[in-house]
Amino acid sequence: MSHLTMPARPRLAASSSVREIARIAVPVSMEFVLMLVLNFVNQIVVGVLGATAIAAVGFSNSLTFILGVTLGALGTSVAILVARAVGAGRRETLDHTVTAAVTVALGLGAVVSLVPWLFADHLLSLVGASPSVAAAGTDYFRLTVLATLPVMLSAVLAGVLRSAGRPSSPMVATAVTVVANSAIAYSLVTGLGPLPALGVAGAGWATLVTAVAKTLILAWMVFGSHARRIVRWSLPGGRAQWRAVIVPLFVLALPLGITELFWTVGTFLYNVVFQQLGDEALAAAQIVTTLEGIFVVGSIGLMAATTTLVGRSVGSGDIVAAVAWVRRVKRAGIGTAVAFGLLFAGSLVLLEPLFGEAGPDVRWMAAVGILMNAAFQVVKVRNMIVGAGVLPSGNDVRGVILGDVIGAFVVGLPLAVLLGLYTPLGFAGIFAARIVEEFAKLAIFSYRARRIRWDALVAQAA
Repeated sequence: MSHLTMPARPRLAASSSVREIARIAVPVSMEFVLMLVLNFVNQIVVGVLGATAIAAVGFSNSLTFILGVTLGALGTSVAILVARAVGAGRRETLDHTVTAAVTVALGLGAVVSLVPWLFADHLLSLVGASPSVAAAGTDYFRLTVLATLPVMLSAVLAGVLRSAGRPSSPMVATAVTVVANSAIAYSLVTGLGPLPALGVAGAGWATLVTAVAKTLILAWMVFGSHARRIVRWSLPGGRAQWRAVIVPLFVLALPLGITELFWTVGTFLYNVVFQQLGDEALAAAQIVTTLEGIFVVGSIGLMAATTTLVGRSVGSGDIVAAVAWVRRVKRAGIGTAVAFGLLFAGSLVLLEPLFGEAGPDVRWMAAVGILMNAAFQVVKVRNMIVGAGVLPSGNDVRGVILGDVIGAFVVGLPLAVLLGLYTPLGFAGIFAARIVEEFAKLAIFSYRARRIRWDALVAQAA
């Protein structure tokens, strides 16, 4: 662990604290922007095949997103525990935690990706895709679901790198693979040169190949050559050591996985509601979701900064610093949300040149969705920081579950069905319901965050 960056005391001047937040947040945000650009490129590439192809890729991605994000909760759990180990200077704990997490991810990811792969032929239709969308997207879905395993491993390894002081390394790996994905996807979808024209399935092959490549790059960064190694491969030695590692890992990962499952299933069910309005409404929703994701994740690095900086403070026993970092990151989120919200609204100019083949109705619905969501970007970013950063760092994953369940299943989805299917608002009503959901989550997350007892958490981590 020769290149592990041990944390400085976080009682910093304002300019120093901004630099420390930016050092973690900027590379992470850029990494996630690149990841969503990858999905966006897939949509652009298959967009030449028409609105049904766009809808098929988006609908399939929303299903694999459930698996990837839910299993990726293990990466969030590892990142928090690594940050605490770094803050406390416990190197053996760090090695055991990361090695055990990678081992668990290999087994769990293999099982979870294999089952939907076996039933891919019928799964899309079963969960609400139209016959045309299911026919176009089955091969793509079959390939991208296999990518769940490397995506899960990448989430674990990237979390380790960020919490151990190398936040830019995952960004480098992502940049390389996004460029490769774009080239491979275009070549296989369109049949460039001697390559076969595989249509939508070509984008699936590109996703799978580059997901494996990214995992190998990240593994080398974490466990590679001695000069650059961050973690030494070291499995826990006996039952007591395994218990000491696995229990805290899953105490965080299981409830985080549950909340991510609720959140992603809720997101998917919104797509099912859009599908009831037709393939064009679903295609427009996928365009809005993908574009919004690019600009929302411009602030996602603040979530990683929260788990890293607060985790280190908890590990070192500094309550004052932990609370101060929470306050600073939330304040930074307001600025980034306003800036990226304006950029998101400006993305309207991209609809005509990038999605000309989708048709004017699709572009009109997408434009309405973009403007509605851009206006409330601040609320979404605050929920991301508090719900995915502050509450997990404070061991209050129950609060995250409450917010996601009540927000989506009690407030948002029933309202989406009512406004979208039974009023003249149609697709605009569904977008409005999602915004109301965000306000419901904000109220719950804020209330739970005020109840965190940082002194008790520090005492428990000691």
